[in-house]
Amino acid sequence: MKKRCLLTLMIVLLTCMAFAQVKPIVLGDRHAMLKLTQDSRYLLLPVQETEDIASIAVLDNYNNMVQRINVKLSIDRVDYYVPFEIRGTALLDIEWQGDRRQKGAVGDFVCWKDMKYSNEFDTTNREKFRPAYHHTPLYGWMNDPNGMFYKDGVWHLYFQYNPYGSQWENMTWGHSTSKDLVHWEAQPAAIEMDWLGSIFSGSCVTNGNDVVAFYTSAGHHQTQSMAVSKDGGRTFEKYSGNPILTTSDIPDFRDPKAFWNEDAKVWNLILAAGQEMRIYSSKDLKEWTYESSFGKEYGNHSGVWECPDLFPLTQTTKQPNNQTTKKWVLLCNINPGGPFGGSATQYFIGQFDGKKFTCESMPKVTKWLDYGKDHYATVSFYNAPENRRVVLAWMSNWQYANQVPTKQYRSANSIPRDLGIFQYGEETYVSVVPSKEMLAVRGQKVKKPTETCEIVVDVKNQTEIILSNTKGEEVVMRYDTTKQTFKMDRTKSGDVSFSEAFPCETKAPTYGQIKQLRIFVDRCSIEAFDADGKMAMTNLVFPSEPYNTIKVNGGKATIYQIEN
Repeated sequence: MKKRCLLTLMIVLLTCMAFAQVKPIVLGDRHAMLKLTQDSRYLLLPVQETEDIASIAVLDNYNNMVQRINVKLSIDRVDYYVPFEIRGTALLDIEWQGDRRQKGAVGDFVCWKDMKYSNEFDTTNREKFRPAYHHTPLYGWMNDPNGMFYKDGVWHLYFQYNPYGSQWENMTWGHSTSKDLVHWEAQPAAIEMDWLGSIFSGSCVTNGNDVVAFYTSAGHHQTQSMAVSKDGGRTFEKYSGNPILTTSDIPDFRDPKAFWNEDAKVWNLILAAGQEMRIYSSKDLKEWTYESSFGKEYGNHSGVWECPDLFPLTQTTKQPNNQTTKKWVLLCNINPGGPFGGSATQYFIGQFDGKKFTCESMPKVTKWLDYGKDHYATVSFYNAPENRRVVLAWMSNWQYANQVPTKQYRSANSIPRDLGIFQYGEETYVSVVPSKEMLAVRGQKVKKPTETCEIVVDVKNQTEIILSNTKGEEVVMRYDTTKQTFKMDRTKSGDVSFSEAFPCETKAPTYGQIKQLRIFVDRCSIEAFDADGKMAMTNLVFPSEPYNTIKVNGGKATIYQIEN
């Protein structure tokens, strides 16, 4: 009996510790401090997304500031919680931005009542729109894919990550790994903010047993930094000589993409600088020499150029004698300026000699990698097997990414895609097909669409495909062989109320005839591909219930369940 009573008392005490109300030290109408008094792993911070940012200085036992984070602490309601890992923290010095007088006294804010000490943080999914076979963060905000590489049978995906809220802030490199490009395992954050700034986008290369990361340090100015991993990309040590690249002539100077150039026998690096790309070379990955710039008057310049990539692709022509031609592709993500507003990925094709990229098209020619609304920050994996060029994109759009109807997390990546090149008329284009790993998860045939399926449509000259549900919500796709166009209309797809920019119809050129479409549906997204790779279109959707009916006019559909 005594043991049972003692056990009951311990449970009660632990419960009280976990949910004891914290007591702030209020110092003004915008300022408070919080002493951390319990020996727990986390302090669970309540977030209210419509509120102003609270800037939190994290102090250790000696009053040294070891970190600064920005969190939208709850004022009068709680949208969700995010974990702050205490790790020896003694004091949080909290200052709110904006005028607090309209919000009541700081000491009465809901956040103090609802903050909790805990040794665990529940990441169990609470979102009906979370994709089943697309990569998402367990919680928090995600945007650009970063530093992707393949090594020892494992695909590594880093990404722009906010661990302290599901909107953009506190940029850190999150990290996930996969053995099949479909099923992803969350890893601890790989590279965290420091006094040079937030950790913006970048890349990784493998150099012997080391993994070397290049990223933008986004402080008062944007500079480029380096970090090295000795354990296969799990943890990184920042280079003592950072920053390794700086500039004084432009504020937007970011997103370094490094790679080994086998032809020139040098390391190359390309990064975005305003509305151009700058190319560098190096023998040791530490000292970089500026070689050239590309972009003036070429392609679309309606927004800032970001997240470049530069790589070779080969094309084999049947005549004469299966001749192989190698061309270089420069990916250039732009925001705004996409074909249907907001962010998108354009590209250029030409030649690169290790110093200068020469585009083969006329300057005003603009080519888009994907003609949907939700395909951005596309970059490729370094060292992919079989000489494949595998890419992932951020599946959202800066016009509404912070407002999409999820809270536990925001944003997913596209399915993996393999790139090639093809000729149409006088121009060369990049082909885009779902990676072969997507065939491995194709399950049994089903009669009706499900929330996670692949729909293969054999099309005729004029084909209309309507996905719908019992709520009257629908997505309409139309292929017109005469006009050589493919369209997708999501104006009645479900919840479109969170942004005026969301309801739309997108249209893509098909560069010839389409014989078969592959359409991937996954809870909040539809990705449509010409099976031969000449067209890709990615759009988000938020139906109140899954689309469970399909109507095809001018074609035949086969539906496969996706096994996840």
